[in-house]
Amino acid sequence: MAGTAQEPIDLYYWPTPNGWKVTIMLEETGLPYTVHPINIGKGDQFKPEFLSISPNNKMPAIVDPNGPDGRPISVFESGAILQYLGRKTGQFYPQDERGRVEVDQWLFWQMGGFGPMLGQTHHFRIYAPEKIPYAIDRYTNEANRLYGVLNKQLADREFVAGAYSIADMAIAPWAKLWERQGQNIEEFPHVKRWLATILARPAVTRAIAVSSEEKAKTDLKDPAVQAILFGQRAR
Repeated sequence: MAGTAQEPIDLYYWPTPNGWKVTIMLEETGLPYTVHPINIGKGDQFKPEFLSISPNNKMPAIVDPNGPDGRPISVFESGAILQYLGRKTGQFYPQDERGRVEVDQWLFWQMGGFGPMLGQTHHFRIYAPEKIPYAIDRYTNEANRLYGVLNKQLADREFVAGAYSIADMAIAPWAKLWERQGQNIEEFPHVKRWLATILARPAVTRAIAVSSEEKAKTDLKDPAVQAILFGQRAR
């Protein structure tokens, strides 16, 4: 976590694909940050102090003490955080409208499709207490379609939206889990090449390692943990 003169950003985080998006951006930009672990297996996401920052009880979220006009600002939703940090630093997010639209559409593709559909694939293939063949097939097949879309996009370019950007940072953390999603990366050679390039970046390696030891202590197949992860707290 590179140091600068400004105060560190407070990062409320757990090492998941959505969490990795933000640590990747922070490591790539060199912004200083302090990690506040939100152990989603223990229910930290439902604590009032976290809900005041992230009302949807989902991590990641940030509080930037050096926000617009020098005043603190909190941001939740990983895509919104990436856009905010891109604007703040002027890095990995084009400043021209045409370039920004190209990045935004692939960022939104990840937020609206690639992430949610792959998340459901993880759930029904790995965590669901009852194996439902229809659900497994439905989401595994949709994941396959989405990988095909990504593979086609990468056929004639090194990165998703041209230059390396927040779109790549958003998509890669989900794509790195292709085996859990019932996919064969060999079917998507352009994705395979792109993913290897992303994962080889030193900042990405550092970002994925953040809090990895703490996560390893959590058994996601523990019924008590699943009750927290997949249940819903009272209003």
